[in-house]
Amino acid sequence: MLRVDGSTIARRLAKAEEALGATLFHRRRSGYTATAEGEKLIALARRVELDVLSVTRLISGSSEGLAGTLRITTGDSMLLFLSPVIASFRALNPAITVDVIVSNTSLNLARGEADVAVRATDRPGENLFGRKAATIAWAPYAARSGLGRLPAGGRARFEGPWVSYSGQLTTLKARGLLEGRVQQDRIGCRTDSIAAAAEAVAAGLGQAYLPCMLGDLHPRLRRIGPVERELDDQLWVLTHPDIRRSDRIRRFMMHCIDAIRRNLSLIEGSGGDDMGASAPGATTLGAAHSPLPLSKAS
Repeated sequence: MLRVDGSTIARRLAKAEEALGATLFHRRRSGYTATAEGEKLIALARRVELDVLSVTRLISGSSEGLAGTLRITTGDSMLLFLSPVIASFRALNPAITVDVIVSNTSLNLARGEADVAVRATDRPGENLFGRKAATIAWAPYAARSGLGRLPAGGRARFEGPWVSYSGQLTTLKARGLLEGRVQQDRIGCRTDSIAAAAEAVAAGLGQAYLPCMLGDLHPRLRRIGPVERELDDQLWVLTHPDIRRSDRIRRFMMHCIDAIRRNLSLIEGSGGDDMGASAPGATTLGAAHSPLPLSKAS
């Protein structure tokens, strides 16, 4: 990360300790551990880092207007919905270059890892600025090509086979619900990606609980059971307060929130019956934005 070797770090640390007249780290075979003085210096360095980043954000946000780079972070489950939203935003603002960072972990907006987060979370962070735009519904899905093998009524078969979640997604409410209802030998595939789970279902590996904003848009999937309200997530559009007045950031956030509001039936799972929602082409993801108010996340 520092792009220097260990001996260089050791020499620089020794010089810093000599200048300060204090031991900052204990040297042990297992590695370095901070002393009490070292912990104080680390805390101070972190505050200085945040102050420097704050100045950088303020200057960058105010100087570029409706031009420059806009970094958006989101989870892979939202890409099918969000990509046409980003495309329509770019059509309206061609001088803005969009950098989409896909991650199922939350990037740190305070450290400048992204400008805007479109995030599924129940805890958006008190130090962030934005709006809860919708409630994300989840339902069970199967491959359209395999619907002929479903029992009458098309309800999800808990005898399997199923696709579940692993890795960074083990805390998903969908994983907890599924693995509490289904025998382990009925789960034939696990993945740490919601988008990968959708593709696994489409390929015939089993059924899965997916967000309706992904499952209902996927051309090879169909909903096979009712929305499970206990799996609901909150959909937030967020930024850091220091850059909330940036023209390009505010313009994108309002554009994105408006697209979400116009497609609430899709996102909240009311766009179709238990056996499938309306066709993907029925959504209206590309219309121009309207001025919606933003506020501090809470």
